[in-house]
Amino acid sequence: MFGYNSRLSKRNYWGNAVLTSAIGLSSRFDRTYGSDYSLVTEQYQFLDNITYGDIRQNNSALYLDETLESGKWLLNAGARLDYFNFSYHDSTKTQALVNPKLNVQYTANEQIQFYLKAGKGFHSNNAIAMIGNNGLQTLPAAYGADLGLNWKPLPRLYLNAALWYLYLQQEFVYTDDGSIAPGGRTRRMGADLSARYQLAAWLFADLNVNLARPRLADSAKNTGYLALAPTFTSTGGLDFKLKNGINGGLSYRYMHSRPGNNTNTLRADGYFVTDLKINFTQKRYEIGISMENLLNTRWNEFEAEEVSQLKGETAPVDQMSFTPGTPFFAKLRVAVFF
Repeated sequence: MFGYNSRLSKRNYWGNAVLTSAIGLSSRFDRTYGSDYSLVTEQYQFLDNITYGDIRQNNSALYLDETLESGKWLLNAGARLDYFNFSYHDSTKTQALVNPKLNVQYTANEQIQFYLKAGKGFHSNNAIAMIGNNGLQTLPAAYGADLGLNWKPLPRLYLNAALWYLYLQQEFVYTDDGSIAPGGRTRRMGADLSARYQLAAWLFADLNVNLARPRLADSAKNTGYLALAPTFTSTGGLDFKLKNGINGGLSYRYMHSRPGNNTNTLRADGYFVTDLKINFTQKRYEIGISMENLLNTRWNEFEAEEVSQLKGETAPVDQMSFTPGTPFFAKLRVAVFF
């Protein structure tokens, strides 16, 4: 992998207004040799190649960015032109696209700020699958928007709240044969809330809550669920930092149960997992211990719909298969600073 990245900016003053203009140019080249996707036995003995070959991929981009600051307002607009070249074996596919963005920010006073952000993006597909088509678009588009505020109602309390929308032109979904397939268009809308509070000079609290309504855009109402897409997540905790060098924190992560398939007849289990870390930090060294899954909670790190038939079963069963999450685990860390 190799490439180049550059940016040139200039600032102009018009009375009390400031205009910052920027132009950027970048290019990245990726080369892989002997990329191999094969059929093997349970003992990993080679059977046959599904795909095998060299990949050459290039992404070159040119972008423009303009930011105007005047009084309580900040306006930012920009656009990026991307060019992709995918090559695999003797086949090549290219595509160019433009992605614009617009941000508006209003700072009412030192305590509260409102903002609106909107833009278009994309994700680049696997070169092998994309050249072979397989129903995959070259560079599926993504459209998103955020409407939110930053608020500091108290000297030690900071809040952020936002409503958001995201549309994907094509999304990958996990199939019951263990592969990834194009799942069509999807829409998400939701709300985010973040809070940061300084309880004392040495103690800090944080909380993040995220709500979402993910749906398949082209499905009927009762089959429009997006399998495994989170609907309610939260993270938070307490962090401390003492003058004698002792620091650390207690944190949690929460995932609510969610649809396991597009009809919501199967469910992926939620979980609540806590972690603890304690460090002793000095100028030249640091000693720390981390305890993951402190309460030894049973949880599933990954779940997906699978049709399987075990020995003794008379028919295949459509159910959720899972990978167990890590049980209680502790590790000691020693670092030396130079």
